[in-house]
Order: sequence, then C-alpha cells, then structure tokens
Amino acid sequence: MFLCREKELSLLNELYQKKGFQFVVMYGRRRVGKTTLLAEFVKGKPGIFFVSQEYDHATALNIFSEKIHEHFGQTGLSAFENWNAAFEFIAVRAMNERIVLVLDEFPYLVGANKSIPSVLQNLIDHQMLNSQLFLVVCGSSMSFMEKGLLSAKSPLYGRLTSQMRIEPFGFFDSCRFVPNYSMEDKVTAYGITGGIPQYLQKFSDTRSIRENVLEEILKRSAYLYEEPRNLLKQELREPMVYNAIIEAIANGASRLNDIVTKTGMQSDKCAKYIRSLIELQILTRETPVGVVGGRKSIYKITDHYFKFWYRFVFDNVELVEQDDGETLYDRFIEKKLSEFIGRNVFENICIEYLRRLNRARKLPFVFTKIGRWWGADPVQKTQVEIDILAFHDECAVLCECKWRNEPLDAAEMTKLFAKAELFSKFTKKTFMFFSKSGFTQSAKKEATRIGGGSGGSGGGNGDRGGSVILVDLKKLVDGVEVIL
Repeated sequence: MFLCREKELSLLNELYQKKGFQFVVMYGRRRVGKTTLLAEFVKGKPGIFFVSQEYDHATALNIFSEKIHEHFGQTGLSAFENWNAAFEFIAVRAMNERIVLVLDEFPYLVGANKSIPSVLQNLIDHQMLNSQLFLVVCGSSMSFMEKGLLSAKSPLYGRLTSQMRIEPFGFFDSCRFVPNYSMEDKVTAYGITGGIPQYLQKFSDTRSIRENVLEEILKRSAYLYEEPRNLLKQELREPMVYNAIIEAIANGASRLNDIVTKTGMQSDKCAKYIRSLIELQILTRETPVGVVGGRKSIYKITDHYFKFWYRFVFDNVELVEQDDGETLYDRFIEKKLSEFIGRNVFENICIEYLRRLNRARKLPFVFTKIGRWWGADPVQKTQVEIDILAFHDECAVLCECKWRNEPLDAAEMTKLFAKAELFSKFTKKTFMFFSKSGFTQSAKKEATRIGGGSGGSGGGNGDRGGSVILVDLKKLVDGVEVIL
C-alpha cells in the first residue's frame, strides 16, 4: 500500500524528467518507507534496483552483476571482475538512454567494500556526468549517511544533485492508514506507532486499539515486539547502556543530572551516549522556544513507538514471554494510555495543526518560531509552562492543550491568561485552547466575551488584549479550517 508520499514521489519524477546525470541521496531511519517510495518511483522506468544486505564482497558483486545482466537481457554471463567494471558498464549504456540505478541500503554495500564511494566518485567525474544515468543512493544508517556520505570528508561530497531526508508521517497523514477509527483512536494509533509506515500498516482499523496492541506488540512472535531492541542492536555497539538511558527518559528523567542519577553513569559518558541517540533521531534535545543557551535543556524521546515500548513493555517483557500480554495491557497499559497520549503526543499534534494553519496563512500573522516554553515567574517565584508558544516580532499565539475526558473549563483559560502576562514584549496575542472533550459553556462564553470562540472569528481585542480560539478534537482531526 502506497500512501502519503506524493510530494516525495513528485520530486523524484521532476528530477527524472530533467536531462542529464542526476545523483540523489536518500536517507532516513529504518522502517520509514524509503524502499517502498523508491519501488513506486521505479515502476514503469528502465531501472536496476539493488538492495544490499550484509553480504561479503564477492557475494554482493555476484548478485549485483546478475541484476545488471538481467536488466539488459543478457544470460549466461559471469560476474563483473570488480565494482568499477560493473558501474562503468552501466555508465556506458546510460550515455544514450535514461537508466535508473538504485543502490538501496548503501552502508551495507560499503561495508562489503570500502572503496565503492571512491570508485563512484571517479566514474561520476569522468563518465557519468555526461550520461543520462539517474543514480539513487539510499541508506538507513543515519550516522553513516550524514557523517560518512554527506560530509566534506566523503569522496562523493559535492557530486549529488539532490538529497532527500525521509521523515515519519505526521498525524494527519497517519490518519489515512486507519480511516474507520474514531477521532480518539486515530490519535492513539498515531501515538503508539509514531507515524512509521511499516508500523501503521500492522494496525487494522477493523480491530480495537487493544486488539492491535495485543496482536502486533504483546506477543513473542509479533513483528513489533522486539523492534526497538533490534534497531538499537543494528545501529549501536552497547545496546544495554542505551536501553538504560531511554528507559530513564521514558519514565520521567529529562535533565542530564536526572538521567545520570537514574542510570548510575558518569556525566560525560552519559552525554556521549545521548548524542548518539540524538543522531539516530531517537532522542532530541529541547530548550524553551526562543531561549538561547542550553542551561534549561531537557531530553525527550522523539520516536513515539520507542516512548510507548520503553514506558510500558521494557520492564514487563516477562509477561509477554509468558504469553500473558492481556495482563500487561489490562493492568499496566490501559489505565495509563490516555495519560501517555496527553503527555507525549497531543501537544505534537497541535503543533502540526498550527504549522498547517501557518502555511495556509490562516493565523493573524506568520510565526517563525514554535515550541514549548518553560521558565520562572519572577513575581510569584514559581515555575511556569506554556504548552505551545508561536511568535514573530510582537505577535504571539499561546496555547493550552488538554487531553482529558472532561471539557475544558473557563478556569483553565484564566490560568493561561495569567501566564501570558510574563510576555509583555508580545503586544498582539492570540490564545488557542485545544481540548479532547470540548469546552464547557463557561469556556465558550469567556471566549466570546474576550473575542473569538469555538467557531472563531477572532480578532477582537477585549480586556485581555487578544483573541481566543477554541479547537475541539473533531475540528482538529477533520482538519477543519479555523477562520480567524
């Protein structure tokens, strides 16, 4: 099933239509759908699609040679003498015809023969540049692709004509995989799978969330059961150490000192491991939006499935090993799943929604920065958090995001209005409230009184100096445009 990569596919086809040599580097974390995208792109085009695995040098060259001979309708020929001969053969054939050559999982190929980047560099400079070859190099090892291939030290540096970093799907694209789910279940499915296509395809909207989790995660034979551990083993040398760090963050340790205390590691060693996890897009370092400097930095798990797995499965694998996934779900997951979504997922979805409004020019201004904010209230001597703050110059949107089973009340709105007093530099403020369960009548009246409301014409100044927009779950999930 090919979904949601229309933009990336269109870009590849645009490059394909251009005359002359093209060299595309594509990369992204495992399971994100790179191979599926490239397979869709190659359909109907003259192409050689080689997916490398952990072969030795001779095996890799033999299989690659077979692919070349098969493409050109040659039978009974022996393997090419070396990689230079194989690539040169394709380059010569591509002098007068468009040929697509996809080298998928390129890091494995280089692992078999470290000279391959230099071989390609020499052929690009002396032959391929004058050909009609469409070369795609693709890989999942983020450290190799970014440091070993795209860096200035790589032999191929400066030769590529385009690079594409393939990201997990956002919430709105993820919804297309489970169209028959309720609005709440769409959010939950995204919160568990993290927008990874291969994970989303395992979830069926003909089954409940509980049934999907039991079938696809909480079984020893399930594809997703050991996925996080397997990914760490493929990318890192000391998975047990990284397990400890991720588990600590999943259970609330967000600052370096807290992680060090919980894992028992030395601070400098722990920081080094954290940097590796950031490179793999498993962790991210976050500072309050608009704040320069790292003293307030915290660490968060970027990958939603890693968050889910280390929060609920990591410490309870014994139950899965005993074929008792039902107990794990009913006792440890179900009661805390809503809290997990509220803490780790809902704000991200609201940020994605705001970015869509921003691109569509559906806000009172175009913001240039967005994120979470936290800091001190110098008057009250307390710590303050803003779920989402987006701003540019003197204009700001301040947001509260509530994933609760009761409607958001006017009292919650008053709290955000009070926090907004800390931001005197923003003279034009818009307040947005996102709520899973809608809003009380008092909240709607307060929004109307200040300016705006659930249907929201906004723009009123009121005694709070800004407009108010209420966004319930239906409006958020359906992508209904907010008219400001």
